Amino acid sequence: MLTGKTRLVVLIGRPVSESLSPRMQNAAFAARGLDWGYVGLAVDPGDLEQAAAGLLALGFAGANVTTPYKTAVLSYCDELDDAAERAGSVNTIVVRDGRLLGSTTDGAAIRDLEVAGLSALVLGAGGAAQAVATALAEEGAAGVTIAARTEERAHALAVRLRTLFPEAKVAARDEWPPPADGFDLVVNATPIRDEVVVALAESQTLVDLAYHGDGRPTALVEAARQRGGKVVDGLDVLLAQGAASFETWTGVQAPVDVMRAALKTPA
Repeated sequence: MLTGKTRLVVLIGRPVSESLSPRMQNAAFAARGLDWGYVGLAVDPGDLEQAAAGLLALGFAGANVTTPYKTAVLSYCDELDDAAERAGSVNTIVVRDGRLLGSTTDGAAIRDLEVAGLSALVLGAGGAAQAVATALAEEGAAGVTIAARTEERAHALAVRLRTLFPEAKVAARDEWPPPADGFDLVVNATPIRDEVVVALAESQTLVDLAYHGDGRPTALVEAARQRGGKVVDGLDVLLAQGAASFETWTGVQAPVDVMRAALKTPA
């Protein structure tokens, strides 16, 4: 039960109505006996600055940031940790001593994989794609190729990665959708859920950041599973980043099994 003593964390984005983060995080807080609560609040684009200021004014403990604000919110953070600084993206904010401390946990699922020596294709060039591509380069991927519906954004992200990782093999594709052949790993970091964006081979691993709120597989996940390829779906990704965010806010080990069960339980 929420009381005047409950510490609140908010999900900032638009839309947020289908997000499973509130269900997952509230189950985690309860499992650890924390008087914390998590709510999702849709924020209009012109209101992001006020929303960030409201975290301080209303005494929130922290926030998650989702589409489309993961890069825009950087301007309103007082400090970025190394991960957010390198990624140029924030999905987790801690409110501490009257300051907003920005971080990103979007690369958590990538760090759980063995990507060293693999060639990767990243679909998308937004905040999540920036964090994922950065994690791939940090973890020693043999090559990272960016493809996006807006080719200028794909090239801008590739330039950013080359600046951060001069020894890394980084490229951008001009065509959309891009061919996926020749890559070991394909990461969908776009919000596309109902379209098979690229054709995948059995030998390829798919990491899909998108998910349906009702638990149905995305079209890309379904296609990859039918071909027999390895799949890390959107709920797996959400669990990895959510557990890392939980620990960033609370300093307490995340109850991963409880969080996984909450994601799998129908609303």
